[in-house]
Amino acid sequence: MIPRYTRPEMAAIWEPLTRFKIWFEIEAHASDAQAALGVIPKEAAEAIWKGGKDAAFDVARIDEIEREVKHDVIAFLTHLAEFVGPMSRFVHQGMTSSDVLDTCFNVQLTRAADILLADLDRVLAALKARAFEHRMTPSIGRSHGIHAEPVTFGLKMAYAYAEFSRARDRLVAARKEVATCAISGSVGTFAHIDPRVEEHVAKAMGLAVEPVSTQVIPRDRHAMFFAVLGVIASSMERLATEIRHLQRTEVLEAEEYFSEGQKGSSSMPHKRNPVLTENLTGLARMVRAYVMPAMENVVLWHERDISHSSAERMLAPDATVTLDFALNRLAGVIEKLVVYPENMTKNLDRLGGLVHSQRLLTALTQKGCSREESYKLVQRNAMPVWRGEGDFLSLLKKDPDVRKYMTDDEIEEQFDLGYHHKHVDTIFKRVFGES
Repeated sequence: MIPRYTRPEMAAIWEPLTRFKIWFEIEAHASDAQAALGVIPKEAAEAIWKGGKDAAFDVARIDEIEREVKHDVIAFLTHLAEFVGPMSRFVHQGMTSSDVLDTCFNVQLTRAADILLADLDRVLAALKARAFEHRMTPSIGRSHGIHAEPVTFGLKMAYAYAEFSRARDRLVAARKEVATCAISGSVGTFAHIDPRVEEHVAKAMGLAVEPVSTQVIPRDRHAMFFAVLGVIASSMERLATEIRHLQRTEVLEAEEYFSEGQKGSSSMPHKRNPVLTENLTGLARMVRAYVMPAMENVVLWHERDISHSSAERMLAPDATVTLDFALNRLAGVIEKLVVYPENMTKNLDRLGGLVHSQRLLTALTQKGCSREESYKLVQRNAMPVWRGEGDFLSLLKKDPDVRKYMTDDEIEEQFDLGYHHKHVDTIFKRVFGES
């Protein structure tokens, strides 16, 4: 995490003090369940809550202890004992470090997911607003970067809306999958702790019980979580790249908002660069980069090792913090995106009507011309237009082989732009529903 790409709410989830507070809650809830089962005195559970609930946990003190004992959970428990007193001997009974670490980690991931879901909601709201604003704003569709057939700018926004809707659904599922709790003791057999303690802690922490934990919660859950973040980052980059292309000087159909006093270049005062979407492209690469170590963390030795631990300490904060920042930046770009319908019209007309070539091809076949011959006739008239030698409609009208099959009025009928937009409302209903 670096401050430049960090928002405070997400960063707070990964702060050491937050982690220690969650650790305390796990231990305290476990002590409640242990007391209810008669394993420890009720006074012990009360003392644990009283000592730790309002404790001013000292991160520096815990670090100091850890430097000696070389174990983070023991360092925390030693510090907690300084607040709880003699009853602290009943803390962590029958538990192992992973019970605390993994349950806490999943609490942090679910909290991070909740923030990311809110971020996606903002992106979706912005996309929906711009989609309806430009539902029928004509623009050129491109394949291979080359003019193809007319679309609308609203459809471009609708494509993105549908994609991010799927992303949201995946994140909801990934959140549910990672929201599990394990309080099962060494190698996960419950030999030293009753499974009912796990059930109590899970409910108290808003998690589900992990059906079987070897000593750690299985990392396939986490691999899926971070894979979903990687896919979201890819969707974000796809939209960012589209905007970057639309802002190119030769296109200029849309561009990032350029604020008063903003500078685009240290050497060229005229520049207005797509710096935000370029930045999003780079951030997307970083989020995806954390997917591979999350995948590799699935493979652990026997019931447990800690090869995953060091990787997770870096990848979890960085991936969630970076994606949180990036999604909010993307939402801002969409909300303030400057759209130029007049340039879209200009670009639509740039190829002199060639965008209607498929309609001519189909119309000729319907008039009795073979498909092969129809393609040949249309392409024969299209290529001079491509070279800047006349306009498509005029050349078709002058072509005697075309005139064998179609009148001038029939040829002109194929150049109706509205033909390409007749099902836009149908697509919008599929994407947005009847609203």
